[in-house]
Amino acid sequence: MLNEEFLSPKSDVIFKLLFGDERGLEQLTDFLKSVLRLPAEDYEEVTIVDPHLLREGMDDKLGILDVKVKTKSQKIINVEIQLLTKPALRERVVFSLAKMVTGQIGAGDGYIKIKRAVSIFITNFILVPENEAYHNHYTLYDSETGSQFTDLLEVNVLELVKLPEIDDGTERWNWMKFLTARRREELEMLAQKSPQVGKAVVRLMELSQDERARMLYESRQMMEWDNLGLQMQARQDGWQEGRQEGRQEGMLAVAKNLLNDGEPINRIIRITGLTYEEVEGLRAPVN
Repeated sequence: MLNEEFLSPKSDVIFKLLFGDERGLEQLTDFLKSVLRLPAEDYEEVTIVDPHLLREGMDDKLGILDVKVKTKSQKIINVEIQLLTKPALRERVVFSLAKMVTGQIGAGDGYIKIKRAVSIFITNFILVPENEAYHNHYTLYDSETGSQFTDLLEVNVLELVKLPEIDDGTERWNWMKFLTARRREELEMLAQKSPQVGKAVVRLMELSQDERARMLYESRQMMEWDNLGLQMQARQDGWQEGRQEGRQEGMLAVAKNLLNDGEPINRIIRITGLTYEEVEGLRAPVN
């Protein structure tokens, strides 16, 4: 099965291991260049603000899975990946961006010290249903005149589920395709096209053989799907009739998503509590 060969690079844990320390700095810089419209000199000095991953335990309170960097001109960039939709995500992005701004000002500092704050938010679901573009770039501007108020706030949304199958000729597409790759052949093709993606592929294969990386990946995945199961169950609160049916429906939805991501059946059974027959029955028929 696929994920027994290599861990999914779109997992936030694996993403952090790939891009969140000095070993992946070249690849991180190449990724940033493919997404952002910054002056070339900004990339001459990219510093990872928090290179630490997380402690041995895995829950939302331990460690920071975002990748935060500063550029040569002290612009602050935060990269986050989300696989499952959650309530008020747009509001959360705005809150996070606001903290990146206010965190720059100390007692007695002037507003002139504020540097540009940039959020790159990668999702495995539709966050921007208003259009079909897989990359949306937002700043503060007048919607009638088109004039920009300031470039100090910037949000970039990258939606993996909108990525076209056909190469659009950009390095950004290569990186998004890397994150969504499900077969070794896809990774080999990308490695031939892009030297920096090729280095990330090598690192991904190393991580896939690392026992601790796999443990963190599986723990994080279990937590995410457990949370989704709890959300589905919570929606049934107050409905005495059909509560168990609702939870079963939620677990079937979880299992179908896991199948689509190429997870082995035995792991899906362990996560959802479903039977082999129930999981196998979710497979799309082969034409």
